[in-house]
Amino acid sequence: MGFFAVSAAKENLLRERMETLGLREEDIEESFIRSGGKGGQHVNKASTCVHLRHLPTGIEVKCQEERSQSLNRYRARVLLLDKIDARVRGKASAAQQRIEKLRRQKRKRSKRAKEKMLADKHAKTAKKVLRSRVFPDDT
Repeated sequence: MGFFAVSAAKENLLRERMETLGLREEDIEESFIRSGGKGGQHVNKASTCVHLRHLPTGIEVKCQEERSQSLNRYRARVLLLDKIDARVRGKASAAQQRIEKLRRQKRKRSKRAKEKMLADKHAKTAKKVLRSRVFPDDT
């Protein structure tokens, strides 16, 4: 059985990612808090919320997504790694690249590109009109 309640492959992936970022378990301060919200009596009685603080950078993460403390410990570490990765790699981080892609997709088209797109649409419409059935006149 591993350190967290996840598969061995996920745990190994987490450890490898921690090594690549130069993160050590000794640098992480971990504390547990009682969660709130969904989960009923179990959540209200057990300290399932995990609070992590990376001492060298001062980055803090809190995770209470799951009912299990062990799963929350894993997820909190993943969140912490994402935040540290974003700070270290900046624009090269996966999260930042995702944001940039969305920004490009939502960006307004230039006037020239919009006119070209509309011209293409009008041409397609004209072509489709020519395909329609022709009915004989009743004269």
